[in-house]
Amino acid sequence: MNDLLIKKTTAFFQEKFGKAPEKIVLSPGRINIIGEHIDYNDGYVLPAAIDKIICFAFAKNNSKTSKIVAIDLNEEFEVDLTQTISLSKVVWTNYILGVIKQLQDKGLSFQGFDCVFSSNIPVGSGLSSSAALECGTIFGIKELFNLSIPKVDIALMGQKAEHWVGINCGIMDQFSSVMGLENKVIKIDCKTLEYEYHNADFNDYSLILFDSNVKHSLFSSAYNTRREECEEGLSIIKSNFPEITSFRDCTESHVLQLKEEMAPNVFDRCHYVVLEIHRVALACQALDNGNIEALGKLLFETHEGLSKEYLVSCEELDFIVDTLKQEDAVIGSRLMGGGFGGCTINLIKKGEEEAIKEKLTKLYKEAFDIDLKIYDVKIGNGTSLYEPVL
Repeated sequence: MNDLLIKKTTAFFQEKFGKAPEKIVLSPGRINIIGEHIDYNDGYVLPAAIDKIICFAFAKNNSKTSKIVAIDLNEEFEVDLTQTISLSKVVWTNYILGVIKQLQDKGLSFQGFDCVFSSNIPVGSGLSSSAALECGTIFGIKELFNLSIPKVDIALMGQKAEHWVGINCGIMDQFSSVMGLENKVIKIDCKTLEYEYHNADFNDYSLILFDSNVKHSLFSSAYNTRREECEEGLSIIKSNFPEITSFRDCTESHVLQLKEEMAPNVFDRCHYVVLEIHRVALACQALDNGNIEALGKLLFETHEGLSKEYLVSCEELDFIVDTLKQEDAVIGSRLMGGGFGGCTINLIKKGEEEAIKEKLTKLYKEAFDIDLKIYDVKIGNGTSLYEPVL
């Protein structure tokens, strides 16, 4: 599938600019195995790059202007690199303007370039197409003009670009898009940015995403409220246990002892966070030991916490997980991402995938009159140059 995308992007560039591209860059989307709503609570996350990508074609144009074409949108824009970068009314262009601004703010020297890109990352599915766009653009400019930018800095610049656009995201999306390795998940410490790789051999199981095809508008306000509730709870914990500096220092016992001192909603949020941080460590152990059934059990537990304690699920996502929980071939399922819609991530026994897909699609359509979207994913490499095999 990616081969076709690479050919299409390369051919489009050739036709548009009358020359072959100098650099082809592949920048992936990402999934998060476990560790949801933990990045802003100083915990750990366990993401991975996937085999759904944005393909970019780049070449220098020996001018002070860059021209960028979004093939899939049939839209293009130009940016004068001698002018101050400011936000545009065309949303997608801001992610690219944002990274150009980051490069300029760091004092990195580059000239005009031509770029076209096309993607097979489903937009709006929670697979972080914006991070892939940001990191792929930075990486392409770096390679084209031989700039020295460490990989971690590419991720941080991508995150800053997204903040400039107005989305106050954590580092996970950009970090996993840049740092991903085939068949590896990355355990990221969201406080220090220290990271380690763990094997992601799912053995007899396939990784499949079921996209609910809904996105409820509660997300933005609920996200901010959850952050405030967690901060309130942590403050209560710190005042009772001075040795604790963040949720990562807490045990379930700490939270349970303070149940009467917290509002019920604050207790629920804190209880979920402390257990989820612990589940990330258990998930790493399960992967290292090849115990995929144990990993699946953790996914179900995470969904229960997100649905009943963190309150970021919705009827459609709960229906998908509850339905799959009844199937012997499904060993794990949970909502992935911020919640209130988007995808579930699921571990399904190989050989049983098509039967499960067919059954769930039918039941979901009957229940909500919504068509389920399905994505088979494999864990792939982070942002990289494409080198054609000669």
